[in-house]
Amino acid sequence: MTTPGNLPSPEQGLVLTHFLTVRDVVRSRRFYADIFGGEVVLEENPAIVRVANSWIIMNPGGGPTPDKPEVTLVPPEGGNTVSSFLNVRVADIAAFYADAVAKGAEFLTEPLDRKAELRCYLRDPDGYLIEVGQATGMLRGVFADR
Repeated sequence: MTTPGNLPSPEQGLVLTHFLTVRDVVRSRRFYADIFGGEVVLEENPAIVRVANSWIIMNPGGGPTPDKPEVTLVPPEGGNTVSSFLNVRVADIAAFYADAVAKGAEFLTEPLDRKAELRCYLRDPDGYLIEVGQATGMLRGVFADR
């Protein structure tokens, strides 16, 4: 059963999680739960497995969304294709966003409401994609549309 205490949602500061683009959510969810002794806290959309003091978040790939325009997620295809990104959870996305912009961070969009969360994306100096999100609706059982 999903409870707010099991979800990656800090009361202050931030929590670091890791998102994986996967081909088969059930298989990947089972792998992280079984191999790493993780606790499945959300079955799907996205699947979330708590591992020790961290969370692995898994979902299939997909096309652009308003907060990451022109970006498509795909599972690993071999070689040097990157299929995961850092997912940072914050208690106050507006404060985090303002502070990061003041320090020179360039976001793809401002934080957008995705029903389950507020989120936005930025890239690090090497171009790696980083999601910054604040749980909102998911804390009340409201999740993103499939």
